[in-house]
Amino acid sequence: MNRHLLSAACAPALLLAAWLTAGEAGAALTSPWAHVETPSNGPTEVIGGVSNGCIAGAQTLPAEGDGYVSIRRYRNRFYGHAELLRLVSDLASVQARLGHGLVMVGDLSQPRGGLMSSSHRSHQNGLDVDIWFQLAPSAAAANRDTANNADPPSMLAADGEELSSLWGDDQRNLLKTAADDPMVDRIFVNPAIKRSLCGSEGDRAWLRKLRPWFGHDAHFHVRLRCPHDNARCTQQAAIPAGDGCDNALDWWFTAEARRPAKPEAPRAEPAAPAVPAACRPLLSTE
Repeated sequence: MNRHLLSAACAPALLLAAWLTAGEAGAALTSPWAHVETPSNGPTEVIGGVSNGCIAGAQTLPAEGDGYVSIRRYRNRFYGHAELLRLVSDLASVQARLGHGLVMVGDLSQPRGGLMSSSHRSHQNGLDVDIWFQLAPSAAAANRDTANNADPPSMLAADGEELSSLWGDDQRNLLKTAADDPMVDRIFVNPAIKRSLCGSEGDRAWLRKLRPWFGHDAHFHVRLRCPHDNARCTQQAAIPAGDGCDNALDWWFTAEARRPAKPEAPRAEPAAPAVPAACRPLLSTE
Protein backbone atom coordinates (compact mmCIF):
# COMPACT_ATOMS: atom_id res chain seq x y z
CA MET A 1 0.00 0.00 0.00
CA ASN A 2 1.65 3.24 -1.17
CA ARG A 3 1.25 6.12 1.24
CA HIS A 4 1.31 8.58 -1.65
CA LEU A 5 -1.95 7.08 -2.92
CA LEU A 6 -3.67 7.89 0.36
CA SER A 7 -4.76 11.27 1.57
CA ALA A 8 -3.22 12.51 4.80
CA ALA A 9 -6.65 12.38 6.41
CA CYS A 10 -7.44 8.74 5.70
CA ALA A 11 -4.04 7.02 5.54
CA PRO A 12 -3.73 6.05 9.23
CA ALA A 13 -7.26 4.71 9.45
CA LEU A 14 -6.98 2.63 6.25
CA LEU A 15 -3.58 1.29 7.22
CA LEU A 16 -4.89 0.39 10.65
CA ALA A 17 -7.74 -1.58 9.09
CA ALA A 18 -5.36 -3.46 6.80
CA TRP A 19 -2.94 -4.10 9.63
CA LEU A 20 -5.63 -5.48 11.93
CA THR A 21 -7.10 -7.58 9.11
CA ALA A 22 -3.66 -9.15 8.66
CA GLY A 23 -3.75 -10.21 12.31
CA GLU A 24 -1.51 -7.37 13.48
CA ALA A 25 1.54 -9.28 12.31
CA GLY A 26 2.58 -6.26 10.27
CA ALA A 27 5.25 -8.31 8.48
CA ALA A 28 4.28 -7.26 4.95
CA LEU A 29 2.72 -3.92 5.73
CA THR A 30 4.13 -0.56 6.63
CA SER A 31 3.27 0.15 10.24
CA PRO A 32 0.34 2.58 10.39
CA TRP A 33 2.06 4.41 13.25
CA ALA A 34 4.71 5.59 10.79
CA HIS A 35 2.07 7.56 8.91
CA VAL A 36 0.96 9.64 11.89
CA GLU A 37 2.89 12.87 11.59
CA THR A 38 2.09 14.78 14.78
CA PRO A 39 1.68 14.04 18.51
CA SER A 40 -1.78 13.92 20.01
CA ASN A 41 -3.08 16.76 22.13
CA GLY A 42 -3.42 16.56 25.88
CA PRO A 43 -1.21 15.47 28.75
CA THR A 44 1.72 13.16 28.18
CA GLU A 45 1.05 9.51 29.01
CA VAL A 46 3.12 6.40 28.36
CA ILE A 47 0.89 3.45 27.44
CA GLY A 48 1.94 -0.19 27.19
CA GLY A 49 5.49 -1.45 26.87
CA VAL A 50 8.55 -0.47 24.91
CA SER A 51 7.88 -3.19 22.30
CA ASN A 52 4.09 -2.91 22.21
CA GLY A 53 2.84 0.50 23.22
CA CYS A 54 2.33 4.13 22.34
CA ILE A 55 2.57 7.60 23.85
CA ALA A 56 -0.11 10.27 24.16
CA GLY A 57 0.84 13.94 24.22
CA ALA A 58 4.47 13.23 23.32
CA GLN A 59 7.02 16.00 23.77
CA THR A 60 9.22 17.09 20.86
CA LEU A 61 13.01 17.08 21.11
CA PRO A 62 14.39 20.26 19.52
CA ALA A 63 16.75 19.78 16.58
CA GLU A 64 19.63 21.29 18.56
CA GLY A 65 20.37 22.16 22.16
CA ASP A 66 23.21 22.90 24.51
CA GLY A 67 25.74 20.16 23.78
CA TYR A 68 23.69 18.02 21.37
CA VAL A 69 22.31 17.69 17.85
CA SER A 70 19.37 15.50 16.86
CA ILE A 71 20.25 13.64 13.65
CA ARG A 72 18.15 12.04 10.91
CA ARG A 73 15.18 14.28 11.59
CA TYR A 74 13.65 13.14 8.29
CA ARG A 75 12.67 9.91 10.08
CA ASN A 76 10.28 11.88 12.34
CA ARG A 77 11.37 9.88 15.40
CA PHE A 78 12.24 12.66 17.82
CA TYR A 79 9.37 12.43 20.31
CA GLY A 80 9.14 11.07 23.82
CA HIS A 81 8.20 11.51 27.44
CA ALA A 82 9.41 14.67 29.17
CA GLU A 83 11.78 12.57 31.30
CA LEU A 84 13.44 11.25 28.15
CA LEU A 85 13.99 14.75 26.82
CA ARG A 86 15.34 15.76 30.22
CA LEU A 87 17.81 12.88 30.10
CA VAL A 88 19.07 13.97 26.67
CA SER A 89 19.49 17.52 27.96
CA ASP A 90 21.38 16.35 31.05
CA LEU A 91 23.73 14.12 29.03
CA ALA A 92 24.43 16.92 26.59
CA SER A 93 24.98 19.50 29.34
CA VAL A 94 27.66 17.31 30.92
CA GLN A 95 29.35 16.92 27.55
CA ALA A 96 29.06 20.63 26.79
CA ARG A 97 31.02 21.45 29.95
CA LEU A 98 33.83 19.22 28.68
CA GLY A 99 33.73 21.01 25.34
CA HIS A 100 34.86 18.05 23.23
CA GLY A 101 32.00 18.04 20.73
CA LEU A 102 28.26 17.57 20.39
CA VAL A 103 26.33 14.49 21.45
CA MET A 104 24.56 12.98 18.43
CA VAL A 105 21.05 11.89 19.41
CA GLY A 106 19.41 9.26 17.23
CA ASP A 107 15.90 7.80 17.30
CA LEU A 108 13.47 8.34 20.15
CA SER A 109 9.87 7.45 19.26
CA GLN A 110 7.41 8.38 16.54
CA PRO A 111 4.87 11.19 17.17
CA ARG A 112 2.48 8.81 18.92
CA GLY A 113 4.90 5.94 19.40
CA GLY A 114 3.89 2.55 18.11
CA LEU A 115 5.75 0.13 15.88
CA MET A 116 8.20 1.61 13.40
CA SER A 117 8.46 0.28 9.85
CA SER A 118 12.24 -0.17 10.11
CA SER A 119 15.21 -0.36 12.50
CA HIS A 120 13.43 -0.99 15.81
CA ARG A 121 10.97 -3.31 17.47
CA SER A 122 11.15 -1.26 20.67
CA HIS A 123 11.12 2.58 20.94
CA GLN A 124 7.31 2.36 20.97
CA ASN A 125 6.23 4.23 24.12
CA GLY A 126 8.49 7.26 24.38
CA LEU A 127 11.01 5.82 26.86
CA ASP A 128 13.87 4.79 24.52
CA VAL A 129 16.64 6.82 22.86
CA ASP A 130 19.75 5.97 20.86
CA ILE A 131 22.91 7.95 21.63
CA TRP A 132 25.86 7.70 19.25
CA PHE A 133 29.25 7.19 20.84
CA GLN A 134 31.10 9.43 18.41
CA LEU A 135 30.87 13.17 19.10
CA ALA A 136 30.29 15.68 16.33
CA PRO A 137 32.39 18.81 15.79
CA SER A 138 29.29 20.73 14.73
CA ALA A 139 25.60 20.25 13.98
CA ALA A 140 26.26 20.74 10.26
CA ALA A 141 28.93 18.03 10.27
CA ALA A 142 26.65 15.64 12.17
CA ASN A 143 23.81 16.08 9.70
CA ARG A 144 26.12 15.80 6.70
CA ASP A 145 27.85 12.65 7.92
CA THR A 146 24.63 10.83 8.85
CA ALA A 147 22.60 11.74 5.75
CA ASN A 148 21.00 8.85 3.86
CA ASN A 149 21.06 6.70 7.00
CA ALA A 150 24.87 6.59 7.15
CA ASP A 151 26.12 5.40 10.54
CA PRO A 152 28.91 6.90 12.61
CA PRO A 153 31.86 4.52 13.09
CA SER A 154 31.97 1.48 15.35
CA MET A 155 33.90 1.66 18.60
CA LEU A 156 35.22 -1.89 18.09
CA ALA A 157 38.53 -2.97 16.62
CA ALA A 158 38.49 -5.03 13.43
CA ASP A 159 38.43 -8.32 15.36
CA GLY A 160 35.25 -7.31 17.19
CA GLU A 161 36.80 -8.37 20.49
CA GLU A 162 38.50 -5.18 21.67
CA LEU A 163 37.77 -1.47 21.57
CA SER A 164 39.25 0.69 18.83
CA SER A 165 41.33 3.84 19.20
CA LEU A 166 38.12 5.86 18.83
CA TRP A 167 37.06 4.83 22.31
CA GLY A 168 38.01 7.24 25.08
CA ASP A 169 36.94 9.13 28.18
CA ASP A 170 34.08 10.90 26.37
CA GLN A 171 32.43 7.61 25.46
CA ARG A 172 32.89 6.17 28.92
CA ASN A 173 31.56 9.36 30.54
CA LEU A 174 28.45 9.37 28.36
CA LEU A 175 27.63 5.84 29.46
CA LYS A 176 28.28 6.50 33.14
CA THR A 177 26.28 9.73 33.16
CA ALA A 178 23.31 7.86 31.68
CA ALA A 179 23.69 4.89 34.04
CA ASP A 180 23.83 7.15 37.08
CA ASP A 181 20.46 8.70 36.23
CA PRO A 182 17.80 7.22 38.56
CA MET A 183 15.19 7.17 35.80
CA VAL A 184 17.36 4.98 33.54
CA ASP A 185 16.29 1.33 33.71
CA ARG A 186 18.89 -0.24 31.41
CA ILE A 187 21.37 0.58 28.65
CA PHE A 188 22.15 -1.76 25.75
CA VAL A 189 25.80 -1.90 24.64
CA ASN A 190 27.92 -4.29 22.62
CA PRO A 191 29.27 -7.16 24.75
CA ALA A 192 32.86 -6.14 23.97
CA ILE A 193 32.21 -2.67 25.38
CA LYS A 194 30.75 -4.11 28.55
CA ARG A 195 33.65 -6.55 28.93
CA SER A 196 36.22 -3.79 28.50
CA LEU A 197 34.57 -1.67 31.18
CA CYS A 198 34.32 -4.67 33.51
CA GLY A 199 38.08 -5.00 33.27
CA SER A 200 38.92 -1.34 33.74
CA GLU A 201 36.47 0.07 36.28
CA GLY A 202 37.33 0.09 39.97
CA ASP A 203 33.74 0.67 41.10
CA ARG A 204 31.66 -1.57 38.87
CA ALA A 205 28.26 -1.01 40.50
CA TRP A 206 27.09 1.31 37.70
CA LEU A 207 27.85 -1.37 35.11
CA ARG A 208 24.79 -3.32 36.27
CA LYS A 209 22.57 -1.23 34.01
CA LEU A 210 24.74 -2.00 30.97
CA ARG A 211 23.14 -4.97 29.24
CA PRO A 212 25.11 -6.77 26.50
CA TRP A 213 23.43 -7.02 23.11
CA PHE A 214 24.77 -7.59 19.60
CA GLY A 215 25.18 -4.48 17.49
CA HIS A 216 25.28 -1.40 19.71
CA ASP A 217 28.95 -0.85 18.90
CA ALA A 218 28.46 2.59 17.34
CA HIS A 219 25.64 3.73 19.62
CA PHE A 220 24.08 2.82 22.95
CA HIS A 221 20.39 2.43 23.62
CA VAL A 222 18.99 4.01 26.79
CA ARG A 223 15.65 2.90 28.25
CA LEU A 224 13.85 4.66 31.08
CA ARG A 225 11.67 3.04 33.71
CA CYS A 226 7.94 3.80 33.71
CA PRO A 227 7.17 7.26 35.10
CA HIS A 228 5.51 6.92 38.51
CA ASP A 229 2.30 8.68 37.46
CA ASN A 230 1.71 6.67 34.26
CA ALA A 231 -0.39 3.75 35.49
CA ARG A 232 -0.93 2.30 32.00
CA CYS A 233 2.78 1.99 31.31
CA THR A 234 4.09 -1.60 31.36
CA GLN A 235 7.39 -1.88 33.19
CA GLN A 236 9.93 -4.33 31.81
CA ALA A 237 11.11 -7.10 34.16
CA ALA A 238 13.92 -6.09 36.50
CA ILE A 239 17.49 -6.75 35.40
CA PRO A 240 19.48 -9.33 37.40
CA ALA A 241 21.36 -8.36 40.54
CA GLY A 242 25.09 -7.80 40.39
CA ASP A 243 27.34 -5.92 37.98
CA GLY A 244 26.95 -8.40 35.12
CA CYS A 245 30.71 -8.98 34.81
CA ASP A 246 30.41 -12.73 35.42
CA ASN A 247 29.98 -15.92 33.41
CA ALA A 248 26.80 -14.60 31.87
CA LEU A 249 28.91 -12.03 30.03
CA ASP A 250 31.39 -14.69 28.90
CA TRP A 251 28.62 -16.47 26.99
CA TRP A 252 28.40 -13.63 24.48
CA PHE A 253 31.89 -14.50 23.23
CA THR A 254 31.25 -18.21 22.69
CA ALA A 255 30.71 -19.95 19.36
CA GLU A 256 27.14 -20.67 20.40
CA ALA A 257 26.40 -16.98 20.78
CA ARG A 258 28.16 -15.93 17.58
CA ARG A 259 26.84 -18.77 15.40
CA PRO A 260 23.64 -20.13 16.92
CA ALA A 261 22.55 -23.51 15.64
CA LYS A 262 19.89 -23.44 12.98
CA PRO A 263 16.62 -25.19 13.85
CA GLU A 264 16.04 -28.49 12.07
CA ALA A 265 12.69 -27.31 10.81
CA PRO A 266 11.50 -23.77 10.05
CA ARG A 267 9.74 -22.17 12.97
CA ALA A 268 6.49 -20.31 12.56
CA GLU A 269 6.66 -16.65 13.38
CA PRO A 270 4.91 -15.97 16.72
CA ALA A 271 1.74 -13.97 16.49
CA ALA A 272 2.22 -10.29 17.24
CA PRO A 273 0.64 -9.17 20.52
CA ALA A 274 -2.56 -7.21 20.33
CA VAL A 275 -2.07 -3.45 20.35
CA PRO A 276 -3.09 -2.06 23.78
CA ALA A 277 -6.69 -0.93 23.62
CA ALA A 278 -5.76 2.52 24.95
CA CYS A 279 -3.45 3.04 21.97
CA ARG A 280 -6.04 2.56 19.25
CA PRO A 281 -7.77 5.94 19.68
CA LEU A 282 -4.38 7.65 19.20
CA LEU A 283 -3.87 5.96 15.86
CA SER A 284 -7.33 6.76 14.54
CA THR A 285 -7.41 10.36 15.77
CA GLU A 286 -6.62 12.90 13.04
